[in-house]
Amino acid sequence: MTLSCQGIGINTSREVAIGEVYLLQQGIPEVTHREITKDLVASEIARFENALHATTNHLRSVREQIPANTALDISEFIDTHLLMLEDNAISQATISLIKDNLYGAEWALKVRRDELVRVFDEMDDPYLRTRKDDVDHVVGHVQFVLAGGQPEQQGDLSGRVVVARDLTPAETIMMKNQGVAAFVTEFGGPLSHTAILARSLGIPAVVGIHQATSLFRHGEQLVVDGAQGVVLADPTDRILAHYRQRIETKRLREEELRRHVDLPALTTDGERIFLHANIELPEDIGITLNNRADGVGLFRTEFLYMNRPTLPTEEEQLEAYLSAVRGLGGIPLTIRTLDLGVDKTTGNISESGCMPAINPALGLRAIRLCLKEPELFVPQLRAILRASAAGPVRLMIPMLSGIQELKQVIQIIDRTKDELSKKGVPFDTDIPIGGMIEVPAAALAADSFARNLDFLSIGTNDLIQYTLAVDRMDEEVNFLFDPLHPAVLRLIQHTIDAANRAGIPVSMCGEMAGEPRYTQLLIGMGLRELSMQPSALLETRELIRQSSLSELQQRTRTFFKELEEKGESQSFDTLFD
Repeated sequence: MTLSCQGIGINTSREVAIGEVYLLQQGIPEVTHREITKDLVASEIARFENALHATTNHLRSVREQIPANTALDISEFIDTHLLMLEDNAISQATISLIKDNLYGAEWALKVRRDELVRVFDEMDDPYLRTRKDDVDHVVGHVQFVLAGGQPEQQGDLSGRVVVARDLTPAETIMMKNQGVAAFVTEFGGPLSHTAILARSLGIPAVVGIHQATSLFRHGEQLVVDGAQGVVLADPTDRILAHYRQRIETKRLREEELRRHVDLPALTTDGERIFLHANIELPEDIGITLNNRADGVGLFRTEFLYMNRPTLPTEEEQLEAYLSAVRGLGGIPLTIRTLDLGVDKTTGNISESGCMPAINPALGLRAIRLCLKEPELFVPQLRAILRASAAGPVRLMIPMLSGIQELKQVIQIIDRTKDELSKKGVPFDTDIPIGGMIEVPAAALAADSFARNLDFLSIGTNDLIQYTLAVDRMDEEVNFLFDPLHPAVLRLIQHTIDAANRAGIPVSMCGEMAGEPRYTQLLIGMGLRELSMQPSALLETRELIRQSSLSELQQRTRTFFKELEEKGESQSFDTLFD
């Protein structure tokens, strides 16, 4: 057997998987204008209706595979698409175009899709505009069947490697529930929202392989090396043996680490480091507890807002937060307020429902959006405050850039507290309020933020992006995304020092915190709290237990001296091996 094809992309995990390819049909196939004669109208309508029925049956099959306890209501997402398939706005309107204009089924459906999209684009309500995405998903499914594709039946994704142009977070969660072995995409970066979710869910993945959907054939065997960012097709027996051995070695390593799971993260000279988990969904709580996190340093709340035409109610949010608080059994939960923005974008419409700005990374997102839209912000604050009555909760504000902005937030929080108090609604009156330092301006003003907040959390994903003017989603430049850039490290150090001067806790919740390569440096810089994807907790704990704080501090001083003298470091891997 010879190696037929390989792809090199961007690694998003340290996982490896072996499985058969499942090519995921996405978007709307290219359709050309085609007209028919009158005698073909009946057969063309029948062909269209058969495609509708096949798509409907497939979606119902997918819906049945979704566990009832899935926190992100994927079933609601599927139900929306099923309702669209049954809606006359798509079905009967397309049939009318076939009858009246003698259009072929594909062209009639495309024309109807374009008409609907124009309607949604003109709507003022941003949440109604999200229905454009639903239209494209539904039409894409039907067009795929019209083009001769066969929707997969229940269970077809189990053990398969999904190859796609890109994936939404919802699709990634669905794949996890269906037992997918790994995924490979043409687009995306290591710090995209979906890549982060894949790491959290423990799905091996490689992204950024150009023309992956053309390179790999449906049904052929793939090796997905998430650590190296390599995908191998039609591997030889020798290559398969090598990767199977790697999988087995990793399994044995995890067994070894789990034997130490109940030991605290203490350096060899007795310094305690607190390890927290970043969680995406309430079901991440299981692995968080199993890996003995000291708390949740970042609970992303965006899942409540995605793939739905309306805002989640206060009660829906409260139920999700209470589920997390109770599930954690007393360890602290840090809830980040809504952070919809550039990394939650698919296609031309963001999952927040907001039309994209010219530069969405610098536009109306995160706390800026919440301050502009209090009807979005206040129900979430009320739900978080109410949840704090059930256990230890901290409230964290993303993307702060100025003190005046923070004062506005505090005023809204205080008013919300007053309203709850007047109604006799219980909540933690002393709930800690913290801010994320992920904008260079905030890092430089960290002393002021530290005086006005109860804790700080360094969000390195955005801090690096904004400091280096590198779009982490752009595969043309994301190789410049460098956590060890001197400017980035100085901003991190400045933030740590500011928090220490103010006597408040400071943690890091960006992806840098969960990368073992940087753990020793961050501890040497003074961080005592790290928050990471739950799967990284065991490895990080073991590394800390093998490290001496005094030695790490000396290595860090040597490293920074080299940075000052040369503007770069050539000995990082030697100092922090």
